[in-house]
Amino acid sequence: MSTPAHKFNANFAKDAVFTPGLRDFLEYRDLGINAATNGQFRAHVIRIKKDASHATLHTTGLHRHLCDFQMVYVLKGWIKFVYEGQGEFTFNAGDCFLQPPGIVHNELDCSDDIEMLEIYSPAVHQTVALNKMPAAATA
Repeated sequence: MSTPAHKFNANFAKDAVFTPGLRDFLEYRDLGINAATNGQFRAHVIRIKKDASHATLHTTGLHRHLCDFQMVYVLKGWIKFVYEGQGEFTFNAGDCFLQPPGIVHNELDCSDDIEMLEIYSPAVHQTVALNKMPAAATA
């Protein structure tokens, strides 16, 4: 079976549109990679909503993504996560992290100016909410 060819795509900052997405305190700018790669990848810029002050708790709850690849590059601000078997990390502007497929994690907090580039595959995948960190990860 052959993979469909990727199409040329250009996405300009002057035309940026941010829309609601997976998290209610964040907004997402789709970069057109989903359509250009026939669903193989998605890339978007994620930022905190202007009206999402720290009065609103910036946490996602424990979850895992059923995807093959997920990379995040922090463009602005900071964000704190806890990862299964890895512990807590705070990522700042210029930091990049790769979340292995299916790793359990939780966003614990972020700055009021957080902005990130996220790339993952496939473009559409399931996110599974969890009640607790796996036992092996807490030891």
